[in-house]
Amino acid sequence: MTTTHEGAAAVPHTRAPAASLQALIEAELYMPFPFRSNPHESAAAAGVDNWLRAYGLTEDPAVAAMVARTRPAELASYNSPTTDPELLQITANQIAYQFVYDDRAEEIGRRRPARLMPMLCESVGILRDGRPPSTPLGAALADLRCQVEQRCTPAQADRWAWAGREYVHGLLYEAVAQADPVSPSIGLCTSIRSLIAGVEPFYPLCEAAQPGELTPGELGHPALRRLRRLSADAAVWIPDLFSAVKEERTGGVINLALAYRREHGCSLQEGVSLAVRRINRTTAEFERLFRETEPELSPFAIGYVEGMAGWIRGCYYWSRNVPRYADTAAVAAET
Repeated sequence: MTTTHEGAAAVPHTRAPAASLQALIEAELYMPFPFRSNPHESAAAAGVDNWLRAYGLTEDPAVAAMVARTRPAELASYNSPTTDPELLQITANQIAYQFVYDDRAEEIGRRRPARLMPMLCESVGILRDGRPPSTPLGAALADLRCQVEQRCTPAQADRWAWAGREYVHGLLYEAVAQADPVSPSIGLCTSIRSLIAGVEPFYPLCEAAQPGELTPGELGHPALRRLRRLSADAAVWIPDLFSAVKEERTGGVINLALAYRREHGCSLQEGVSLAVRRINRTTAEFERLFRETEPELSPFAIGYVEGMAGWIRGCYYWSRNVPRYADTAAVAAET
C-alpha cells in the first residue's frame, strides 16, 4: 500500500532543499504522533544520576559525560508521557543502564568478541537464574531486576527478563559483525539491530502501566506480535538516522542508514533517505494494523499498544534534540 506521506518521502526532490542532514530527516520522515513529555522528567533525571552514582557507574568521567549527552530521563519522558513517577523512574534507570552497558560492550568486544563473554554471562545469570552479581554493572542490573519485580506482575517480570537476555545475546552478534572485515548485508544488519535495539525489554513496563492485565490471548494475538515488531523496529531505526554521522566516524556498522549506504554504494545522505522510506512504510503499517485491530482489543491492550507508539514518537523527538547526535545538524543535506 502506498500512501501520500510515503510518496512524498520517496521523491524528496519535490521538497524545498534542506539545509542540513537533520533538516532532511525532519522533512522526509513521517511522524504521526505529536510531541508529549512527562511532568515528572526532572525528578527522574535526578533519580537516574543518584542511581548510577550509587553503583559507581559514573565514576569514570567519560561515562558521566556520555550520560549527560544522552539524557536518559528525557527519552523516558518522551516515550512515557503519562506514566506515574515510579514507573517513569524504572524506565529512565533502565535506559541509562543500557546506554552504559552498550558502550562498555562495544569498547570491550570491538576487536575480540570473545572478551565479552564474562560480562554477558554475568548478565544472563542475573536475568535468568537470579545469580548474585560480581561487578558494578551486574549489581546495577540486579537492582533493576528487583525494581521491575516489585512493580510488575510475575509474568510481566518474566517477559522483561527474557527480552533482556535477548538483548544481551544480541551484543555478542554485534561484536562479531563489527570484527568481521566484511560488513553485514541489510538483512543481517536489521536482524542484529532488532536484538540490540533494547526497546522490547520496555514493553512489559508498558503492560505494567495499564490499570489491568492483558490476557494471554491478547499478548499472543498475531496482530499484537506484529505491532511489537513494527514499533520496536521503527523506534530504533529512527535514532539510526540521527546517529549515522557518529557511527560512521567511529566505525560502526550496525546502523540502518549505513547499511543502505553500503548496499547501494551511495552517499550518506542518500543512505539516510533510503532508510527514511523504510521507516515510513513501517510506521504506516503500524498505524494501519492498530486501527484495524483496535475494535478487538480491551482497553488495557489498547493502552499497551499506545505505549508502543510512544516509543516511536519518543525516539524521534529525543533524537532531534539530544547532544549525543548533535553532529547531524552540522552535516550538509547534499553532497
